[in-house]
Amino acid sequence: MDVPQLRDPIAIKTLAENVKRYRTECTLSQEALANIAGIEYSQVSRIERGVINTSVSVIFALAQALDIRPSQLLETKK
Repeated sequence: MDVPQLRDPIAIKTLAENVKRYRTECTLSQEALANIAGIEYSQVSRIERGVINTSVSVIFALAQALDIRPSQLLETKK
């Protein structure tokens, strides 16, 4: 039996928008954020474009690099 892949477009878009917003508020380039978070630059780019459904570990690394709570990367606009 095939297991369907879980991919929530709204959650991915929310993460993408929040990563970009917090990164730009910190005046960091994608490359600088990637270096601080310990991930590949291309991964930050793909996250911000909503191309990939990234892992919880990466969300935590990005939050730490941005000096915010991981939950802030997943909060929808009010």
